[in-house]
Amino acid sequence: MTSKQLGILGEKIAVDYLKNKGYQILDRNYSNKFLSGPQRGEIDIITKKNETISFIEVKTLTKSDRGRASTIPPEMKVDFQKQKKIIRTAENWLRERKILLNIKW
Repeated sequence: MTSKQLGILGEKIAVDYLKNKGYQILDRNYSNKFLSGPQRGEIDIITKKNETISFIEVKTLTKSDRGRASTIPPEMKVDFQKQKKIIRTAENWLRERKILLNIKW
């Protein structure tokens, strides 16, 4: 299985989990190009539940070649730069849909 196929599988599992928890899926694999450079921002899953919009980054981990899980938890793989990019991309998504930035997100 390629890393792309693994990522797609991880996102499918995450979507199924979120739906089972009552989240409405608003968008998947949203991306945009920032005006201030060639960087692209991407958000894997965008959901809504109880008037709160959530922007979700999915990290799918595999076991190493020695059969052990990664020692780095997925939340540690989203560094400060990635967090900033997700926030900018989320703000862009909200603006495109004319959703005020003062909602819960």
